Amino acid sequence: MAFRPSARLLAGSLLVALCMPVFAQWQQHQWDIMGTRASVTLWSPTPAAPLFRTLENEMARLNQLLSPWVEDSELAQLNRLAASKPQTISAEFYRLLERSAHYYQLTDGAFDITFASAGHLYDYRKGKAPDAQALKRATRHIGASRIALLDNHQVRFSDPGTRIDLGGIAKGYAIDRGIALLKAAGVEHAWLSLGGDSYVLGDHRGRPWEVGIQHPRDRSGIAMRLPISDVAMSTSGDYQRYFIQDGERIHHIISPKTGKSVGELVSVTVLCDNSVDADALSTSVFILGKEKGLALIDRLPNTSAILIDQHGKVSYSNDLAAPATTTPPSSD
Repeated sequence: MAFRPSARLLAGSLLVALCMPVFAQWQQHQWDIMGTRASVTLWSPTPAAPLFRTLENEMARLNQLLSPWVEDSELAQLNRLAASKPQTISAEFYRLLERSAHYYQLTDGAFDITFASAGHLYDYRKGKAPDAQALKRATRHIGASRIALLDNHQVRFSDPGTRIDLGGIAKGYAIDRGIALLKAAGVEHAWLSLGGDSYVLGDHRGRPWEVGIQHPRDRSGIAMRLPISDVAMSTSGDYQRYFIQDGERIHHIISPKTGKSVGELVSVTVLCDNSVDADALSTSVFILGKEKGLALIDRLPNTSAILIDQHGKVSYSNDLAAPATTTPPSSD
């Protein structure tokens, strides 16, 4: 991929610098969905309220389909029933499972939606982690090979202790669906975000959008600012959902091998052509670590990454060809 600073750079989780004059046609909207904050800014000569409602409704639909916390969601029902007999699911859900299986193979198991077999034991709001024995028992049920994708959109789990969670890919998919709706409505300039995932559509009316990667140890700080346009972006960070226990940061990005939080990196930002892939890849690289993660990114076309490690050192995929810099570390 040829890197063009004015056209492709990275985004974070995301603090966006919308340094622009106030035009009536620039319209913004925010709402809460999928356990995080959604935000859209777009250029439109007409009131965008109906389009904002369309975006809200679409993301609410996807939450109803894919949330493990909605009791009657397709995902929750699959977790309850798929070990007893094959379950027929929607074509849309099935395609996401196929995409997840693709990344399971591509990353040698680093991207594994069955991490939830252990992940569901963590309570980040209450700051509780499972004890060693409970975690050891739970990790025995991790492994996407336990998921059988059958004909006619049927799915079967071979292990009754296996659970899935699409937290590493669902938000990216929701962004892609939202951008498709914006394009269908004739929108040419927009920024749509959902937690650490986003897509920048077009430019900012003649200049790039200015997007900042959040400093991983300063919630109000920016690690770097970058100009971007027409690109999907995803950041996975150990600061997004975590608690501190006995001096250790326990966060939501879990190794499928151990059932524990991964510790080498603190922030991974990936950009590529669509959000579902950027989402899956940022999670995968975080789990793989710097060496294997960058090797993966460098093999993929039209894909870039910026990594920040525990010491604040910044590393880049080969296509970015940027000098190493550091972000000042700060205490928790």
